[in-house]
Amino acid sequence: MTKADLVEQVAEAIGPGITKKDCALVVDGFLNAVKLALANGDNIEIRGFGTFKVRKRKTRVARNPRTGDPVRVPSRSVPVFKPSKHVRAQVEQLDELGI
Repeated sequence: MTKADLVEQVAEAIGPGITKKDCALVVDGFLNAVKLALANGDNIEIRGFGTFKVRKRKTRVARNPRTGDPVRVPSRSVPVFKPSKHVRAQVEQLDELGI
């Protein structure tokens, strides 16, 4: 699903009272708010959907695939998403349907 598909689905859910252009502004505003919060190190919890967090990865030693030499990978912050129980249950239904 692309952002354009998301805008289209949201516009259909709202109904004829909003244009796709206005809906795109709302979707962009939401995505920018999520990015800004994560950039500030804040967590975002959307009940019934999931939680966006920033996690700190530890320093580790990796291997150069070409030479096999060890390479030190420094610690860094990464965004993560943890789906809610409801979302996980819906995704697990795909297994039951064989999709």
